[in-house]
Order: sequence, then C-alpha cells, then structure tokens
Amino acid sequence: MGTGSRETQSLTHIPSGAKNQGAIRVLAMLDAYTVGGVAKAVLEFARQASRPDLGSPRVEVTILTYIRGGVETDFVRAARLEGIPLEVLNERRRFDWGLIPQIRAVVDSLGCDVLWTSGMKSHFLVRAAGLNRKVRWVAFHHGYTTTDWVTRLYNQLDRWSLRAPDRVMAVCQAFDADLRRRSGVRPGQLRVQHMPIHRAAAVPEQETAALRHALGLSRETRVLLAVGRLSKEKGHADLIRAVALMRETKPPTELRLLIVGDGPERKRLEALSSSLNLKNMVAFLGYQSDVRAYYALAEVFVLPSHSEGSPNVLLEAMARGLPVVATAVGGVPEIATDERDALLVKRRDVPALAQAVLRILDDEEFRERLGIAARDVVDRHSPENYFRSIRSVFQEIIKR
Repeated sequence: MGTGSRETQSLTHIPSGAKNQGAIRVLAMLDAYTVGGVAKAVLEFARQASRPDLGSPRVEVTILTYIRGGVETDFVRAARLEGIPLEVLNERRRFDWGLIPQIRAVVDSLGCDVLWTSGMKSHFLVRAAGLNRKVRWVAFHHGYTTTDWVTRLYNQLDRWSLRAPDRVMAVCQAFDADLRRRSGVRPGQLRVQHMPIHRAAAVPEQETAALRHALGLSRETRVLLAVGRLSKEKGHADLIRAVALMRETKPPTELRLLIVGDGPERKRLEALSSSLNLKNMVAFLGYQSDVRAYYALAEVFVLPSHSEGSPNVLLEAMARGLPVVATAVGGVPEIATDERDALLVKRRDVPALAQAVLRILDDEEFRERLGIAARDVVDRHSPENYFRSIRSVFQEIIKR
C-alpha cells in the first residue's frame, strides 16, 4: 500500500482551548469527489450545526476527505466555500494503509467525541485503525452495488466493518432489512435516516429560457428529465426503451429526454439510443454541477432505477414541484406515495414506465396536483429535522 500525506484546510479553525463547552465534536469522514447526495447531506448537517437557533448541545463538525495526486475535488472546494473545518488526506490508491496513522493523528488532535463515516472506505479505515475502541462511531450506510467481483468483495468487507459502530444509519427501511438479514449488524445498532432536502427557490425565467435555447428546444417540446450516475442499476436503458415505446404508442408533438449524469454505461446507452433511432429524442448531457435549470425546464422527472436507497434526486425533483414517475424500489416508496404525490411502477416494466409518463403529459390537472403534493412531502425531510435527528443519536451514544 502507498503512504498518504496530510494537508489540513481549516478555514474556520477554533483553537482547542476556545471550543464551546459541552459541544459535541464530530469528525465526518467521506470519500467524495463531486457534491452528490451523500456529500450534500454532510455539508447540510455542517451548515445546520453552525446555526445558533437549533438548541443544544452545539455540534462542531470537521470534515475529513481524501484526494489523489494533490488534485482538489469539487467537494473540497464546496466545503471550503462553506467555511467548514477540513482535513484533506492525500492517498495513492483506493485503500491506502498510509492513511491510518494520519487519521489517528487527526482524531487525537481534534479530541473527537463522535466519528461519522459515509462509504465503505471510511468504514474500513476506522475499524482497521481500531478507532471504534476509543471514540463513539456512527456509520451511514447507503447501500451496495454488485457490478463485478471486486465490488462484491468490497461489499463483504464493508459488512465486516459495520459490525463495529455504535450506530449504523441506513438511508431506507430496505437497506436496514438487508443489513439485519445479511451483515451480522446487531438490531440495536440500526437506525433509519432519510436524506435531507430544502424547499427549492424558483429559477429565473431567463435562466430556463437560456438553457432551452442552448439545447435547441422549442416552446412546444415536452421535456422528460433523468438525473444520476449512468450505471446498470439506475435503469436508464429501460427509460430509453420507454421513450421508443411512447413514440410508437402515441407520438407526442415533440418529446425530448434529457439525461444528466455520467458513468460506465454511457457508451452502451448512447448505442442503444442510436439503435432505436432516438438520437433526436434523447440527449446525454454528462455531469452538471448545477441542475436547477434542468429541473425547471422539465415537465416530468423519471427515476427508472432497479435499486435505490434514499435518492437525493427524487427529493430534489419533488422539492421543485416536478411530477415524478419512479420505480417502487428501495426507499422510494418511503418517500413518495403512488397516485398521491408520484406515480410508482414496478422495476424493469418498460410499458408501465411509458404509460405513466404519457398519463402525466396528457393530463394537465393531474400533473399540477402531483406537483403540489410533492412539495408537501419535502417538509418531512427538512434539513432542520435531519440535523436534530442525527444530533439525538450522537447524544444517545455519548451518554451510553
């Protein structure tokens, strides 16, 4: 294994003697390059922790993350802009044993009360370093993929790691049940915690119009939107086939599917779209750091996943009052209710996916009703509720 190097980036450093008396000191460890769902949740918690109006005890958050080759990531830049104390460790490969003594040094220097880990790398490093024997530990579990044998091996390693934390926070009931059944995690360790989301501010009309023009869309174009990593479990191939079926079943005046995101399946998906003669109906837009205008442009948001946890993109779409068609997998039915604030279909059911989208496009009153109800769902997942819920877990394990 290689040896990492530590680079401390504490923009709002509080000297140890000046720390708030009685505050809970948290080190949040995660491996993040972009500001995706997990990273957004950690940044949101740190943002809420800085508010003086959310009661006591106060929580002081430092983020620890990893980079390679000294290249600063979008996540590191976002944390810096927020003014969150930051510890950056330089690694040479995915699991770098040289990180362990550095993590121990960070924990000792900060005098941490709680370790918060997200992702199998951070889970493994804490247990391999034996830090669970000296600091309270809360691990957040966001589910597994099984793309190849290496990933399956990492999943088994993660199940071993997750036997050691004081609490394991699964992002949905489905993941909670899976851990109870397969990992050896004790039932008393487990909690379910969905992801947080803000009510969304309106996007200026000129910004939406500029994007529409840049994409070559007319005012009459009916826009479908999918946002997420392009990997097999996300089900984008089903959505592309559903668009082809919609064209054959009931040709819309103008229909365009915008796929925002990148990943290992992109070339295959582009080839599928081409083979179905959908080049003029499906646009692959790659990773976008800001997707607000895309949500504003769309009439329907589609989440065709084969497996999910607590999908942040689903919450983002609902926060914007965007009618949703989603597969009833993982934590999706825990967030959205079929026929009330979304339409839910079985996974891999291409005809049902196409029919649900067409139903929303054809019925303006139904489309508006879904959008209004979707915004109401978001209040249950507010950042304030998220912060208070996790803080109560920290208090519980510290007292124990």
